[in-house]
Amino acid sequence: MRVTAAVVDELGGPFHVEELDLDEPGPGEALVRVVASGICHTDTITRHGDLPMPFPAVLGHEGAGEVVAVGDGVTSVRPGDHVVIGWPSCGTCRNCRDGEPRYCARLGEALCGGGRLLGPRAGQSALRRPDGSQVHSHFFGQSSFSTHALTWADALVVVPSDAPLELLGPLACGIATGAGAVLNTVKPAPGSSLVIYGAGAVGLAAVMAARLSPATKIIAVDRHPSRLELAMEFGATHTIDASQADPVAEVHRICDGPADHALECTGVIPVVRQAADSVGMLGTCVLIGGAPAGAEFALDHLTTLWGKRIVGTLGGSGRSETLIPTLIELHRQGRFPFDRLVRFYDLADIETALQDSHRGEVLKPVLRLTSSPS
Repeated sequence: MRVTAAVVDELGGPFHVEELDLDEPGPGEALVRVVASGICHTDTITRHGDLPMPFPAVLGHEGAGEVVAVGDGVTSVRPGDHVVIGWPSCGTCRNCRDGEPRYCARLGEALCGGGRLLGPRAGQSALRRPDGSQVHSHFFGQSSFSTHALTWADALVVVPSDAPLELLGPLACGIATGAGAVLNTVKPAPGSSLVIYGAGAVGLAAVMAARLSPATKIIAVDRHPSRLELAMEFGATHTIDASQADPVAEVHRICDGPADHALECTGVIPVVRQAADSVGMLGTCVLIGGAPAGAEFALDHLTTLWGKRIVGTLGGSGRSETLIPTLIELHRQGRFPFDRLVRFYDLADIETALQDSHRGEVLKPVLRLTSSPS
């Protein structure tokens, strides 16, 4: 079928909108009409080579929409279902079998191999230009900067038909990453303290989730006063303007010692060290932000030896089919107001959306691709 998509032709190149041909769903696959797709930092760093996606390609990995067709053998979804497009996984490796598909042993191939992960057409792209030349597809299993996406059906998360589809795409990655880092990775104990470095969309989602936990100190660190004000509205008990004070010293002052947990949401290497230094014995520093490819950081060996844990998290860990419906219901209850982070753009304005995000003018840009089902 013919679709309209935003294509990146080469490493570091711009997005441009064009018409492409998309395969019909084969065995195990589903075709989704994409209503909206969030723009994530990962899309930007992939365009610039920090993830090895082949080009030309269609990016986008925070899609939500309506199933319009399914291939042979698909029973998990049916046409008409409203879905969030989750991450693909092989389903057979040890991590997948242990309930951690975010850490599938074939993760690199699944996210940025440029084609299908599974099925009889594994490795093949689903997108072509009208002249027959290949455009790489299946970025994070979806390539949702397009009016339609061909996905692995088992990766789809069915959502309530009355949920606001145009809002839900970021629950596939960015918003779920921040919330899941708290709910699945950190799991704050009663009375614990948590510091969040970076009050962008991921960090603010973490603040919202922390407010739902028994943590009693929730500290947000950023350089933008407007974002720190939002953090307070969303549940932070304290904020630190990193342009005005030493954040590590301030964390130790607020907590009367090191914090129990730190979440690093910026991917800025000096900030990684600050986050690690904010926790002490038996403390946990969670790495979330996407640093440039090949980036390294150093820690003090002795203080890390004293029971400090440095862990990474992808996509909020856990399973999409558990986390995403939970966040939707919390939003419905008014307890997880992630809609306040979103600004909508048309597909033709994708470069403007990226520039606005880079300048800090918008927290979570979302592209509208097609109209929501009535």
